Amino acid sequence: MPEYLEYQEKIWNWQQIDWPNFSFDMSKLELFEKQFLHESGLLLGAFQHIESEDKQTWMIEALSQEALKSSEIEGEILNRESLRSSIARCFGLIPEASFSSGHPKIGAAEAGMAQMMHHLYQTYQAPLTHEQLFDWHLMLTGSRRDLYQVGAYRIHSEPMQIVSGAGAYTGSIRGVRVHFEAPPSDKVPEEMTQFIQWFNQSEKSLPCLTRAGIAHLFFVSIHPFEDGNGRIARALALKAILQCLKEPVLIALSQTIGAHRKKYYEQLDHNNKSLNISNWLIYFSEVILTAREKAQELIEFLIFKAKLYHAHKDDLNTRQLKVLNRLFANGPAGFEGGLSAEKYVAIAQTSRATATRDLQELVEKKILYKTGALKGTRYYLSITPA
Repeated sequence: MPEYLEYQEKIWNWQQIDWPNFSFDMSKLELFEKQFLHESGLLLGAFQHIESEDKQTWMIEALSQEALKSSEIEGEILNRESLRSSIARCFGLIPEASFSSGHPKIGAAEAGMAQMMHHLYQTYQAPLTHEQLFDWHLMLTGSRRDLYQVGAYRIHSEPMQIVSGAGAYTGSIRGVRVHFEAPPSDKVPEEMTQFIQWFNQSEKSLPCLTRAGIAHLFFVSIHPFEDGNGRIARALALKAILQCLKEPVLIALSQTIGAHRKKYYEQLDHNNKSLNISNWLIYFSEVILTAREKAQELIEFLIFKAKLYHAHKDDLNTRQLKVLNRLFANGPAGFEGGLSAEKYVAIAQTSRATATRDLQELVEKKILYKTGALKGTRYYLSITPA
């Protein structure tokens, strides 16, 4: 046991005498593990039925959404189109020559997040090292001027705390709630060496979801960097999953967490004072299973798109194709609030009468379905399971 734990009030998990020996009830996790492995096999099988071009589209869309939401969870809002372009460039999915004045300028934050995602998926099989974590942090925060340490563990003497309340924004102690305090900075190298050893040694000894969940909680409990810890923790969970499946499968982990961000932070808050983390692992397993379902939905969406274009390649006019391309570019959810006649007019640059006729044809072909009436009429893609 590190000596510095003996002289502090034992509030947090890392201050417990058995740290970092997490305990959990494996019997409560076995069904999650079996379900994930079974459904991941189905996901890989479905992916084989996508055409090469659509696989590229799927990769760009899935990686962009994952990167976007991972940053959004931490309060950093990235430019969607800039991020998509940066990810496409990093993965070589769009020729370099196509990045001309017609493409959005790529910002430093978007480029850095894209680089980290690319590095993760290209090197997921490699053992984890301090240097890899430093590289990820540098990619994420290299353009920041407000951080003392970039691409290195924190060294500041002040406590690394997660706080909330009015005082957290004014500097006042009054009204501040401390949700967590991480190990002091001078102990971070020792803690991280221990974490990295555990991560590399646990690949063969722990099942997939359990290892990913522990990796996330273990890492954020150390909180080794000044900023970016949440994004790197989720990347480590993905690395653990990819190593388990031995395939670069894309799952919507951050999208799923981001959809219920409050619950995510509540679970972290409830599981940072004890080494018994059964509740955390149940929660995280459910999140990963939902994330896998979202990835499956995107695959089915792209198969639907391919079948639709193949079936109707000769009976859609240029206006209809233009609008459908925009709808598909927005992903399975389509336009927020649905496609209206007014949106059709704006996209297709046509008259209201022509738009109404085009939309009616798309409904008759069962490409779109209609809801509402009069000004409340909206149209949606008729997506059915592939």
